[in-house]
Amino acid sequence: MKLKTLFAALLCLPALAQASERNDVPDCYGHARIDAFRQAGSGRELTVIVDQTIPMPESIQKAAWAQVNRFVGPGDKLRLYSFSAFVPGKYMQLRFAGELNTPLPGNVRDDVGMQSLRTFDKCLAQQQAFLHKKFGQVFVQTLREATEDIPRSEIFHSLRDIGNDLASRPADERVILLLSDMLENSDFGSFYANNRIRDLNPAAELKRVGERQLFADLQGARVYVAGAGLVTQDVKHAYRSGKTMEQLQQFWSGYFAGSNASLAAFGTPSLNVDLQ
Repeated sequence: MKLKTLFAALLCLPALAQASERNDVPDCYGHARIDAFRQAGSGRELTVIVDQTIPMPESIQKAAWAQVNRFVGPGDKLRLYSFSAFVPGKYMQLRFAGELNTPLPGNVRDDVGMQSLRTFDKCLAQQQAFLHKKFGQVFVQTLREATEDIPRSEIFHSLRDIGNDLASRPADERVILLLSDMLENSDFGSFYANNRIRDLNPAAELKRVGERQLFADLQGARVYVAGAGLVTQDVKHAYRSGKTMEQLQQFWSGYFAGSNASLAAFGTPSLNVDLQ
């Protein structure tokens, strides 16, 4: 099958679970049949997480897409999860998992046959564009499925499950881009009160999280949040005081510290720094 035909066909296919680690991007080493010369990946993994209980403004969606495009490069891995509450069709799901190949260094290229090298280079030239297009399709669909009609938001449980999934695969450097209002509303409790975002006591809330064993293990990730404090149409008092948002950020900073991660930036709601 010709390379363009292969990429085009794969764009139309749903993601398939594989016996080995899932990769929704065609592998150029396998395509060129030069597995013996395979180079290690970069060790970097970007995990994008979408909370589907809050529709994100278009500006935040576009900014998040631009962040992904700027960050992901050769040898990197990219994953996309969605979550909301434990209701049919809205549980935590892995929507995309892909990896870009690392190019062959000059001293190795001399040992590869010319025909195989041309095939590999041609594949590599199209691979990143394919990843962005395929990921983009799934990302847009995931965002479009977000709805305010789900009364619950299981952020803690979802992050704990995602952490368990991340632990099954090695990575030297992990970055998480989390699109969420960061307002838990579950059996644990609600970050709302009287139709407004309630003022939190971060220390007391973190103690309760520990008692309920709701900390995750996010494998040392740096976490960037976009959308924090967004309010839905059902919240009558849309005003969010600086104190309220500071308390929310303090809580999540403590939560991620207790979840083997660090809060790198907290967009309230816009994320105004680049992923690093």
